[in-house]
Formats: sequence, C-alpha cells, structure tokens
Amino acid sequence: MTKTTWRLGLIGGNIRQSRSPALHIACALSLGGNASYDLLIPDEWDHDFIRMLSHCRDCGFDGVNVTYPFKELAAAMVPAGDPVVTAMGSSNTIHFSPEGPRAYNTDYSGFVSAFRSLWPGRRPGRVLMIGAGGVGRAIGFGLAELGAEMVALIDSDPAKSASLAEALSAQGKTNAFSIDGSALADLGGYDGVVNCTPLGMAGKPGSPLPEGVKGEPSWAFDAVYTPDHTTFRAQLEGLGADFLSGYELYFHQGIQAFEIFTGQPVRRTDWLRDVLNQKG
Repeated sequence: MTKTTWRLGLIGGNIRQSRSPALHIACALSLGGNASYDLLIPDEWDHDFIRMLSHCRDCGFDGVNVTYPFKELAAAMVPAGDPVVTAMGSSNTIHFSPEGPRAYNTDYSGFVSAFRSLWPGRRPGRVLMIGAGGVGRAIGFGLAELGAEMVALIDSDPAKSASLAEALSAQGKTNAFSIDGSALADLGGYDGVVNCTPLGMAGKPGSPLPEGVKGEPSWAFDAVYTPDHTTFRAQLEGLGADFLSGYELYFHQGIQAFEIFTGQPVRRTDWLRDVLNQKG
C-alpha cells in the first residue's frame, strides 16, 4: 500500500516565519495525502543539532529540512545520499531511509531548476556571490552546473570563501576565486550578483551591498525569501537587473525535498502555486 501520511520538519535557528510548512502540507494534499511539518529550533529544546536529528529519527519522522546555521554540519555528520553533497559540503534535506539518515541538497538542484525555468537557455556569465556558508556552497555549485564563466566569492569569513573557491575549482566547471569585500561598492564587470547571506531576512534587516552601489549587472538572485522584497532586491532592480526571487528557490527546492522524503512525484505545480498564493 502506498503511504499517504508523512511526518516532516525543519531544523534551524531563526525559522518561526518559515513558509516551508505550508509548501510541504500542500504537496501532500496534491497527492491526496496528509503531512505534518514541525519547526524545530535546537536551542529551544536544549539540544545540539545531532541530538535534534536523533529525536526526529526516534519519533518516526520521514525526513527533515535543515537551514541556517546547520547546513554544513548536516553534510559533515550525515552520510550523503548524493555524491554532490560530499563535494559541496552542505545539506538542506535529510531523509530517514530504511538504511539510516541520508543527506541531500535541494538548494543546489532547486536553484538550477528555478534559474532554468525563469530564464531558459540563459547562462550566468561572470557572477559575484556574497556569502559562502551553507546555502552559498549550494548556489555556487548550482552556478557551476549552469555554466557560469566565473564566480567571485565574498564572505565575512575569508576562510569560507577560499574553501568554496577551492571546491568549485576542483570540479573544473568554472573559474572560482575569493575576493575582498571592498569590491562591493562597484559591480562593474559582473553579469550576475547573488546574495547568499541571511541579511534581509526577517529578524536580520539590511543588505550586504552598501548604499549607492553602482554597476550594470543583467541579473540577480537573493536566497532570502521571507520577505520576498528585500533591500538587496530593490538595489539590484534599481540598477536594471532581472531578478530571480528567493521564493522560486523555496518553491523548487521544497518540492524536490518532498519528493525525496516520500518517493512520489509532485506534478500539480500550478495548483500548488495557487494554494500558496491563497488563490486555490
């Protein structure tokens, strides 16, 4: 008998305003099933990440998503279900399989899908990416998969940007390197600009770019999706860039994670968008 009820969740820090419960519950409904989706903040349970993960496994969860600040730890501590997870060192999706927990990354695959869906046939070109943490590692690998000519990386921790540049270069798909944060005032020479920092999300206002930033990038992406309209987005749209919203990453990565959790394809994507936009 095909399973139609699933227990899911999200492990992270600042997640009270996450839209993930709505997406996963709607995915289950689209299949004629039901899902619960718990928001799990380890500090509130006096747990570390591994203890929180063990709690979910022991309570019969089918899977959990992982967000800031645990994505790199998840990849380090959980066996990879996909080789790319080992290469990028970041996971946002853990499936409790019969063989044990397995780590995946649908930030990576979801970004690739979102980019191709919005801009069929487009290539990223020369990209400046700000933030080389968990989501940054996934998006960096996504940019390489999409054929980015070059990826310049900036992070408040230079060791993180250097580490990601090394991992991307080892793949041989793009030219990646770390640069100094002083380059943020002038975006000249870049086709795309990407924010993979938490700046702009609910509870962390602001932008990684300074006021009065200059340049003429042709496209931009913000990994933040709550809220959808961030200061970073306003800055880039003000420079004339086409914009890929973090909502599109949320939508594609969430569907792909649900399919990993359940082993069932989600096909009613237009219906899902209507439901999530409160039109259905």
